[in-house]
Amino acid sequence: MIEDHERCYRAVKSRDPRFDGVFYTGVRTTGIYCRPSCPAITPQQRNVQFFASAAAAQDAGFRACRRCRPDTTPGSPEWNVRADAVARAMLLIGDGVVEREGVDGLASRLGFSTRHVNRMVTDELGAGPLALARSRRSQSARVLIETTDMQMADIAFAAGFASIRQFNDSIRLVYAMSPTEMRGRRRAKPSGRLTVRLAVRQPFAWSGLLAFLGDRAIAGVEHVTGEFYARVLRLPHGLGVVRLTPHDDRVDAELELDDLRDAAVAVERCRRLLDLDADPIAIGEVLGHDPLLGPLVQEVPGQRLPGQVDGFEVAVRAIVGQQVSVAGARTILGRFASTYGTPVSFDLAAEHGLTHAFATAESMVDADDAALSMPRSRAQALIGIAHSVAAGELDLGPGADREDTHKQLLAHRGIGPWTADYIVMRAFGHPDVMIETDLYIRRMLDRHGVDAARTTTWQPWRSYAALHLWRLAAQNESAQPERIPS
Repeated sequence: MIEDHERCYRAVKSRDPRFDGVFYTGVRTTGIYCRPSCPAITPQQRNVQFFASAAAAQDAGFRACRRCRPDTTPGSPEWNVRADAVARAMLLIGDGVVEREGVDGLASRLGFSTRHVNRMVTDELGAGPLALARSRRSQSARVLIETTDMQMADIAFAAGFASIRQFNDSIRLVYAMSPTEMRGRRRAKPSGRLTVRLAVRQPFAWSGLLAFLGDRAIAGVEHVTGEFYARVLRLPHGLGVVRLTPHDDRVDAELELDDLRDAAVAVERCRRLLDLDADPIAIGEVLGHDPLLGPLVQEVPGQRLPGQVDGFEVAVRAIVGQQVSVAGARTILGRFASTYGTPVSFDLAAEHGLTHAFATAESMVDADDAALSMPRSRAQALIGIAHSVAAGELDLGPGADREDTHKQLLAHRGIGPWTADYIVMRAFGHPDVMIETDLYIRRMLDRHGVDAARTTTWQPWRSYAALHLWRLAAQNESAQPERIPS
């Protein structure tokens, strides 16, 4: 339970959507919990208590509000900013590690004992890893109940529940209705695909995000227009395809999957790809006061940091993109996808000309460095990274320690500060990477007289500052700078 009662209640009274997903409001008189921006009548202050997670509210006996649907809020931006053990645990739980490996597996990835991880997470969030994973499973089940015609038993196991009884009990606990009652309330006619509405904090500069992804789209793996982004996904239990259609207040995700157990993981990775859990108001408040960045922030409010659905893919992009044009990098990456990737045959993929999942580290460890269509030193660096990832020595997935990973990358021959910074920025959604060794960022800083001391005032949002500076560099050049990363 959150102790800062006054601050939380002020946010509830003002129905401030910035706090949706940051905390939850339990109303004792009704037994429900809501998001801070719930449009219902504001309860009396003496009748509420606040929780750091939906799971904590559920464990305290509250059910989800049917009006504001607090389980569909954006995630807390705190986890990307902090990157400590609890934050890494939250990212791993969101990626389905507890379902696949249990709490022991989560603890092993974090490098702590199971008992210590349980204590840390519970002290911070009011609920342990199992409760947080159960809350996540319940949300996944709701999506499947409302968007498919699957049998309830199939939904239970696809969402990660160990038994039908556990599935029924969890749905009743969280939503105060049975799975059958929940299915009866749905409005849309289900199809063979999953359609999920992804919440987003506003403002949301989605057109610039699509442009960034579109300029770097890998043929056969991604397809981007001014209205949507589609790509093939490599997931824990198989492959999938997603089409993401952004709007000012949400993103519509249409999914087709080999295995429905991957639904929640696919949604979480899409959220990270589009940086949907960012807090644009907080970012703008810091960067907007700078004389150089202020006008850029006003021009594009709600700038997002393009993330990833595959950390190894980002590493390959960064290595290939060293000192080559964006178009040249796309050509090489497309060749990698067709040669080392996995063919797909989804209907949604065929609609957008998608043919392959991107290459895995395992598929590239035996690649011929002379046949990779790039300088041999870079090819050897790429194969070296593939070996480290395939052997489990280098972790580029959610929940990895950023500082340790950065050091490991620099220890690889052919990986310099620029490449390591770019990988950490995008693979982990790190909000505070300046990439001062970048040619065009350095040029913008020098041109406008910005020294290192001034860039520290942009913390902890220097990655967003870098995006604004790249955009400024592109505006000041007759053509798009070739060194702006791939």
